[in-house]
Amino acid sequence: MPIQGIAIRGQRSLLRQIREALASGGPAQARLDMVVRIIARSMVAEVCSLYLRRPGGEMELFATEGLESKAVHVTRLKQGEGLIGEIMRQGRPLNLADAPSHPAFSYRPETGEDPYHAFLGVPLLRGGRAIGVLVVQNRTERVYTEDEVEDLQIIAMVLAEMVAAGELIKEEELKGVELAPHRPERLKGQKFAEGLALGVAVLHEPPVAPSHLLADDAQAEEQRLNTAIAALQAQIDQMLEGQHGLVEASYEVLDTYRMFAHDRGWNRSLVDAVRNGLTAEAAVERVRSEHRARLGQARDPYLRERLHDLEDLNDRLLRHLAGDGHAARELPDGAILIARNLGPADLLEYDRTKLTGLLLEEGSAASHAAIVARALDIPCVGRLPGLRDRVNEGDTVIVDAETGEAYLRPRPDVRKAITARMEVRAQRRAEFAKLRETPAFTRDGAKITLLMNAGLDVDLELLREAGAEGIGLFRTEFQFMVAEELPRFSAQAALYARVMDAAAGLPVTFRTLDLGGDKVLPYLEAEREDNPALGWRAIRMGLDRPALLRLQLRALIAAARGRPLRIMFPLVATVDEFRQARALVDHEVAWAQRRGRPPPSRLDVGAMIEAPSLIWHLDALLPMTDFVSVGTNDLMQYLFAADRGNPRVADRYDVLSPPALRALEAIQRACAETGTPVSVCGEMAGRPLEAFVLVALGFEQLSMPPAGVGPVKQMVLSCDREAARRGVSALIKGGAGSVRNEIETLARKLYLAV
Repeated sequence: MPIQGIAIRGQRSLLRQIREALASGGPAQARLDMVVRIIARSMVAEVCSLYLRRPGGEMELFATEGLESKAVHVTRLKQGEGLIGEIMRQGRPLNLADAPSHPAFSYRPETGEDPYHAFLGVPLLRGGRAIGVLVVQNRTERVYTEDEVEDLQIIAMVLAEMVAAGELIKEEELKGVELAPHRPERLKGQKFAEGLALGVAVLHEPPVAPSHLLADDAQAEEQRLNTAIAALQAQIDQMLEGQHGLVEASYEVLDTYRMFAHDRGWNRSLVDAVRNGLTAEAAVERVRSEHRARLGQARDPYLRERLHDLEDLNDRLLRHLAGDGHAARELPDGAILIARNLGPADLLEYDRTKLTGLLLEEGSAASHAAIVARALDIPCVGRLPGLRDRVNEGDTVIVDAETGEAYLRPRPDVRKAITARMEVRAQRRAEFAKLRETPAFTRDGAKITLLMNAGLDVDLELLREAGAEGIGLFRTEFQFMVAEELPRFSAQAALYARVMDAAAGLPVTFRTLDLGGDKVLPYLEAEREDNPALGWRAIRMGLDRPALLRLQLRALIAAARGRPLRIMFPLVATVDEFRQARALVDHEVAWAQRRGRPPPSRLDVGAMIEAPSLIWHLDALLPMTDFVSVGTNDLMQYLFAADRGNPRVADRYDVLSPPALRALEAIQRACAETGTPVSVCGEMAGRPLEAFVLVALGFEQLSMPPAGVGPVKQMVLSCDREAARRGVSALIKGGAGSVRNEIETLARKLYLAV
């Protein structure tokens, strides 16, 4: 019959013995030796050994009961070597009946472990990082039971916290053991929002560190845990029911939260850890570390996304345990936010006067966080694997969103170099500021109208500062995404009126709600879709929910108060969709006039060209519109059948390639032939090199993030449009792939300021 070890001897008794051994004082090594001796006796093991990780990645034997004592601090395994290295690599237990037969086994004669066959090793996990390995061994060939594995994991979790806190070994006696990242590191990611920042790391919703690990009253701890879990489940259920929305989370994410929050396996793991002697907070940390280790190395993006869900869930549970569900964060000056991922409202909750940069493990350049970061002019780098486990709260970090890199705990020379580049960037901004009042004419006299994209109140302050000639795209959905319930008519009308007032006569183009897809609101009922980017979103939602769209149109008309009004519908895929949407506008104008309310002095209604289907039906669409705008973000992802939010395929195409440029050329030509005003309001309009190509193709209105206006204006002033047209026209007639390099060469030949 298998030996049940701690399962029959009492987990709390063992943890109490360890705590008493540590409190006894004496040299660190003596206390370590006593701890492994207690564990071996309680586990009915002939060997118990503790290995800790050195900064270089080597694993050193720090204490043993059963192996040769002379091997302590002598036996070192290289990074990834032996069974210990295998456990560190995988971050999970290794349970073997005959260890020497395992292909990763590494024999060290000084340890005297020849006679031992049964082997159970578990990682010491802290913050998802393995800092050591705890091992038990027996001579007899046997597989340790699930209860024994669980017991040793709990002991390892407690030891990890004790080592890190200096309770087990004094800091000066650790001899360089790596308990937390401390060396300079450079991580390569992707730039989401241009800029440079040097500041101090702040972890987004950091876990509440447990102050006590071992429970004095297990029954009371279990009751605390159950109460917190119930409160968490109720909170998430209410979110989904729309009783009080969590604005940063989509329905799908909240639904996943609910699934995990009610998952019996997750609940049982937490309860079991508490019953084994841990406090409720320590139990959450133990389960968190296990999930990080198991899923953190997964290549499947679905599994990694599930880890993000679990991280958020654990953080929320810890805040419920602390009685602090929604505490506002105080930021230090020069804060750089570190997160796995963010929703748009997450970023808006922070003090923007102190937030100088953003680093993300996940996300994409088209994510909501990236769009908001660009709007707020906050440098952002994403796709940085393992970021949160490699940075500590308070670390000095650098966001290099020019090269798509992050520097953690940078060396003095790196800090000096980045500071110099920041000064150069500030000088360039000063040059752009001098051009603020200068009209954007090309060298051969073509006027290019530079407009600004907006969606937040803060953007309005940047309109004059950026030198934009109006707002070419106002994203009205942001008001809905940062509200806890559907904005009322009065709130919508007030926002639209403020935008027009701030524009002070400059044109403003309001895009109606572009919801759906990845922007489903928690207070709106929505069905989960297999392919939301091609699903029920934007104008489709507005036409199927006419009351929602009519309310917004009514608010826009009321906000105009007799002033000019420009309305644009997103993701129009068929001419009939635009016809229906325009009929709703006419209906609401007539409704206002019947009630004696002033109609807009001029009403322009347009469509966004984002669906490729319209490219071959412009002859029918354009006569019905007052203007059109090309949304290159969506148009390109549909044109190349590559989800711009999926990092695996988002870089499979380049907008500076013949298919993309020919599509844009066809749209511009059709608009020129019919006299239809056309603008480009996608991300490419705000990048000087891409904007150069748009000007060469004949586009005369570009709308971009505020930070792009200065650089694009500088490019326009240095550009000869006719020479650009000839050069670009020749390039897009051939070429099998991207022509970016050729366009860069052309720009240099034309002495373009890009």
